[in-house]
Amino acid sequence: MQGLCIELNDFIVALAEVQPSAKREGFVTVPNVTWADIGALEDIREELIMAILAPVRNPDQFRTLGLVTPAGILLAGPPGCGKTLLAKAVANESGLNFISVKGPELLNMYVGESERAVRQVFQRAKNSAPCVIFFDEVDALCPRRSDRETGASVRVVNQLLTEMDGLETRQQVFILAATNRPDIIDPAILRPGRLDKTLFVGLPPPADRVAILKTITKNGTKPPLGEDVNLEAIANDLRCNCYTGADLSALVREASLCALRQEMTGQKTTVGAGELKVSHKHFEEAFRKVKPSISAKDQMMYEALQRSLSQ
Repeated sequence: MQGLCIELNDFIVALAEVQPSAKREGFVTVPNVTWADIGALEDIREELIMAILAPVRNPDQFRTLGLVTPAGILLAGPPGCGKTLLAKAVANESGLNFISVKGPELLNMYVGESERAVRQVFQRAKNSAPCVIFFDEVDALCPRRSDRETGASVRVVNQLLTEMDGLETRQQVFILAATNRPDIIDPAILRPGRLDKTLFVGLPPPADRVAILKTITKNGTKPPLGEDVNLEAIANDLRCNCYTGADLSALVREASLCALRQEMTGQKTTVGAGELKVSHKHFEEAFRKVKPSISAKDQMMYEALQRSLSQ
């Protein structure tokens, strides 16, 4: 025992085992979502790479150009179109820590508690830097203020603005936010230095639906698809016109359940006898059960919103 001593290798092993307390308290993780898990959205990916990945990978070039403040990005669009997946993927690809916060989670009925929760989120992010803070449903956290309003929502918006404006102390802390209703967010949040860039993540067109279906089904291997299944034909089907990425995932899942149900009841398919596969007939059954989560009226509203954001 007298010859026992701690060496450098022991510390290296311990570093891999011990997680900093700041990360434990803040529920900070590095997501396991990658770009390969996201079908399509190539243009949005490029914007996120330049806003978050590039500053992490090329810090010297950014400092040379005077770009020292991380940009904040608002992802706007219908629910189920991949906004959260995009945020997780960009954090994973850059190796950044990730704090995900749903807007309503920070709201508290007691005076001062909501503001304290906002401060804690930013403090945990600074302790875990480089880090991405992702505010989901940010419209619930910072709705548009009025001149007469003096309630808790105003104080929360003011606290959020204060934290976002801490330019010197916010280095290596990147802010992403997602909303279905960017029109009701307080305009002060969307000014330069805060969430200064808005990216619209809309309903996928047919070409993107093909890419999404291939991603969901791992190119037809999981679930295994029958020879009569044509993913391009499914993606171009008029019934998919208002489908989001989440709806397409639900469609594949329902078709898989139809195949399983048929197998369990002993009604074998003619495709691959004795081998469980999802056939075209199962997708037809799934179409009858899975309806678009976005109505035609909602689609028109989001198209108008996209036009207003692109002006």
